[in-house]
Amino acid sequence: MASAGGGAARGGAAPSGAVAAPGSAAVPGTAGVPEGPAAPGEVAAPEVVAAPAAADGPGTVAAQGGGAASAAGARWRGLRGSVAAALVCGAAAAAVAWAHGADVRRGPVPSLARVYAGASVELTVTGDPRLTRPRVRGAAPAPVSMVLEAEATRVAADHGGSAATTRAPVLVIAQPRPQQQAAWLRLLPSTRLRVHGRLAPPMRDGDRIAAVVRVNGGGAPQIVAGPTAAQRVAGRLRGGLRAATDGLAPDARALLPGLVVGDTSRVSPDLEEAFRAADMTHLLAVSGSNLSVILVLLIGPPHLAARAERRGLAARLGIPLRMTALLGGGLTLGFVIVCRPDPSVLRAAACGLITLLAIATGRRRSLLPALAAAVLVLVLYDPWLARSYGFLLSVLATGALLTLAPGLGVALRRRGLPPRPAEMLAAAVAAQAVCAPVVVVLAGRVSLVAIPCNLIAELAVAPATILGFAALAAAPFAFPVAECLAWLAGWPAGWIASVARAGAGLPGAELAWPGGWAGGLLLAAVTAVAVLTGRRLLGHRLLCALCALLLLLVLIRPAPLARVISGWPPPGWRLVVCDVGQGDALVLSAGPGTAVVVDTGPEPRAVDRCLRRLGVVRIPLLVLTHFHADHVAGLSGALRGRAVGAIETTPLRDPPDQAESVRRRAGVAHIPMITAAPGERRRVGSLSWEVLWPPPAAVRSAEGRGAAVSPALGQGAAGPPVEGPNDASVTLLVRTAGLTFLLLGDLEPPAQSALLAAHPTLPEVDVLKVAHHGSAYQDPGLLRRVSPRLALISCGADNPYGHPSPRTVAALRAQGAAVLRTDSAGPIAITGPDLRAAVR
Repeated sequence: MASAGGGAARGGAAPSGAVAAPGSAAVPGTAGVPEGPAAPGEVAAPEVVAAPAAADGPGTVAAQGGGAASAAGARWRGLRGSVAAALVCGAAAAAVAWAHGADVRRGPVPSLARVYAGASVELTVTGDPRLTRPRVRGAAPAPVSMVLEAEATRVAADHGGSAATTRAPVLVIAQPRPQQQAAWLRLLPSTRLRVHGRLAPPMRDGDRIAAVVRVNGGGAPQIVAGPTAAQRVAGRLRGGLRAATDGLAPDARALLPGLVVGDTSRVSPDLEEAFRAADMTHLLAVSGSNLSVILVLLIGPPHLAARAERRGLAARLGIPLRMTALLGGGLTLGFVIVCRPDPSVLRAAACGLITLLAIATGRRRSLLPALAAAVLVLVLYDPWLARSYGFLLSVLATGALLTLAPGLGVALRRRGLPPRPAEMLAAAVAAQAVCAPVVVVLAGRVSLVAIPCNLIAELAVAPATILGFAALAAAPFAFPVAECLAWLAGWPAGWIASVARAGAGLPGAELAWPGGWAGGLLLAAVTAVAVLTGRRLLGHRLLCALCALLLLLVLIRPAPLARVISGWPPPGWRLVVCDVGQGDALVLSAGPGTAVVVDTGPEPRAVDRCLRRLGVVRIPLLVLTHFHADHVAGLSGALRGRAVGAIETTPLRDPPDQAESVRRRAGVAHIPMITAAPGERRRVGSLSWEVLWPPPAAVRSAEGRGAAVSPALGQGAAGPPVEGPNDASVTLLVRTAGLTFLLLGDLEPPAQSALLAAHPTLPEVDVLKVAHHGSAYQDPGLLRRVSPRLALISCGADNPYGHPSPRTVAALRAQGAAVLRTDSAGPIAITGPDLRAAVR
């Protein structure tokens, strides 16, 4: 062994215990292998020592070969370690998944659910109660139910036997009376209840719940034990924020609690639909970005958090680094409790805690390993997250921000885009690129406005979040201050909602795409091709400008251009029967971009889509023939993004809840409401029409049966009493371009007969909109009198009512009428002056 100060052999590695000769340098990527400990009196040299590799000779080759072998060995050891870690994690995940899956398969709850047994169940609430969205079922909306997630802890079957202790996740469905709804909605997680109801198996195999518990009766919940102290504090904070936002504009009032704490109970269906169409649903409720804003406010930018030049509120207050990490951890845990452990919240909280742990221990870590560790921990904790599309989208979006966005941002800056806009655009494009294929799997559509809408809305997210959390914290102690902060936060929250509505209102906001995994893979391939070609296009300004112009045309979809491309609507169209499912929505052309609309169908999205494709932006008059939900529930879709002059309705305000809903929506939109009267004649351009029904005296008789009647109802001739809303349908005789249309609403045979008696000179018509979706109940005398050349029936495919009736279709055809129906033909357009029909 060479003594200290002895030179290493030329071209060879210095043995352990020797000091490299002066002037020698360590070669990157090589390492000396120690031959043994240093002898007494010798100076131990560093392990990584090598002679210069400038000289040629056998020693050089040996050194290179030894270094390569060492590097290969290190890679092999690293690969073995990675494979071993993956196997251990896989085994752990399988074990945990088996344990969680066993909870929904074993015990008395699944057994009772399989036989739909009645039972008394004690359970612990694990999620916030929520009301189901109203859905139209025929003429009336389906009953609204209250739904909450819980864990059954004790169950006793009605047929006898002792009570059994268990632990099984269940879904509780109750239909409380209106005066008891508030008691159910005030329930907090960790509250213990006792309910009696019927158990049923979940609708899908492999669901995370063991049973569905349908609660008997409509009374208040029977509370066994109240919530924990932490949940009471969280409930007080959430309630304070709701109260502080009561005075805001409707959209801001609905959105701010959702953006701050995930409370979406006030979000209306049309606002939710707008956020969905613009791919902004991550802003509709609390997400990881909210926690990021709060943590950055405390610790500053994460990449500076462990350095001397760290920023943030903690640095300004002189709080030590480890105490800052502890405060951040407490804030993160509080955030999860107040905002509820949704998938995106859990992912953000886990990432945040790992980052804070790295700060506290002084070990700098990349955020990508933190994300991987967070996903692993959360999936081990709750394997059901692996089947959550919300969790998948959250992880994909975060991963894209950490991997794809930085490189894209650099590329954009190289092409002259300022740094901050480049970062924002890169983040939006990266997140959309990886998340859009998953959205296609779920919804079968692609949002073309997602990137611009998210970019514009992003400017308001941080102010709304910070001011909203400030209002949340101030509400229990200084409510007037909280109201002021909520008012300030309402401005950016309202801006976000306006961006979503404006984006969703564009005719080309969404593009239909094949759904399922095949559609998702196809979109992923198209996205990859677009990225590869887009890199080359960025260097050609003219091509970029042409692509931008093409996208703008697709979004705006000018009616003439859309007609040329799609052939819809046909030139000279006068009437279109929209395909809105089981309901009515008719559009009468009154000029370019202008139409009179008769009824709006059961669903806002369907009628909105129909009007967009027709290019309708102005509605001088919107007629609602009667207040059944399949004719008026789509009203918000018809109003969306259009100028409406007035809403005309039947004088019979029945059902009262639907009539009140129409009145409320008209008031919010500042649209006057008028009442139809027989003999009323109107004209818009070449379109004219006359109201034939209902006569005032016929409707006034309904007042004695408790139905509300418009105070604007005037005097009129006597007539038969109406039997319900159908018989009070506004009936129109329309003339346009030499054609005559008779629109009967949902008149039943007695009212049809009375209509003919009131108008004995009723002319023959070219087109008849058959009453009540072509039901079997038609008056033969009226059909013979009007003798239509074409009969149109609006009904939904596979509807449970058997509409249209084969007997009615046969009777119409026997009189020489051609019959078209939306359930088989889709939307139907009538053109004039020569009567022609076209389907899309």
